[in-house]
Amino acid sequence: MARPLRIASVNVNGVRAAYRKGMGDWLDARGVDILALQEVRASTDDLTGLLGDEWSVLHDAATAKGRAGVAIASRNRATIHRVEFGPDEFDSAGRWIEADYEVGDKIVTVVSTYVPTGGVGTPKQDDKYTFLAGMAERLPALAAHTDYAVVMGDLNVGHRTLDIKNWKGNLKNAGFLPEERAYFDQFLGAEGADDYNAGGGLGWVDVGRRFAGDVAGPYTWWSQRGKAFDTDTGWRIDYHLATPALAATVTDYAVDRAAAYDERWSDHAPVVVDYAL
Repeated sequence: MARPLRIASVNVNGVRAAYRKGMGDWLDARGVDILALQEVRASTDDLTGLLGDEWSVLHDAATAKGRAGVAIASRNRATIHRVEFGPDEFDSAGRWIEADYEVGDKIVTVVSTYVPTGGVGTPKQDDKYTFLAGMAERLPALAAHTDYAVVMGDLNVGHRTLDIKNWKGNLKNAGFLPEERAYFDQFLGAEGADDYNAGGGLGWVDVGRRFAGDVAGPYTWWSQRGKAFDTDTGWRIDYHLATPALAATVTDYAVDRAAAYDERWSDHAPVVVDYAL
C-alpha cells in the first residue's frame, strides 16, 4: 500500500528567520510532500535557496516588500497554479495561491492562504471581511473544480469557543468577532448545529476539529508576549479546510508544537496531515 500524501502548512513569520532558528531541521525530518507557507517575507530566490533543489516552489509575494507572501513547495511539480482572488480592485497579492497536482488518477488542488489579521474599527478589518467574502465565493468553485481540494493556512479566525483558550476575553477582538465567525459558519456549518462539519454551510470540513474532536485546541499560535506558550494560552487559527472526499482520506493530523519556548522557529506551529489517496 502506498504511503499517504503528507501535506503541511505553517505561518513561518519570515522564512529566513525561521531557517536561522531551525525550520530546515524540522522539514528534513518530517517527510512532507507538499508544504504551504504563509508570511514568507522574502524573495522567490531566497525561498528556493533555503528549500533546495529537491523542492518545486510557487510563490506569490505581497505588493509591499517584506510583508505577507504565500508559497507552496512540493516534491512534484504542479500542473497549473493560480493567484487571482477576490474583487479586481482588492489587493490580494501575497495572500492566496492555489495549485493543482496529479496524484494517481486524481487532481488535488492545494491552497496556501494568509487571511488579513484585521483590527476592530480600522480599514484593516474591512479588508479582512472583503477577503473572507472572497473565500465564500471561491470555495464552491474549488469544490466544483475537483473533489479533492484543501485550503490551508493562517486564517486568523478562531471559529469556535474551543479554538481560543481565553475566548471570553476576546469576544470584541479581531480574530473572534461574531461577524468573522459567521463566515466560518458559512464554510463549515454553525457551532452546535447537527450538520456542523458534516455537510453544513458550503460543506467543507475542518480537518483539525474532525480529527481532534470537541477538545480545547489543539492550538496553533501563541503570543510572543508573557507566558502564553508555556501556559498553552493559544489560538487555533491555522487550518486545513478540505472537501468531503479529501477529508474522508485523512489518516493522521498533528500540530507540531515545539517542546519548549526557546525551540520555536515561528510563533505558529506547523499543521501536518496525512491523506491516504
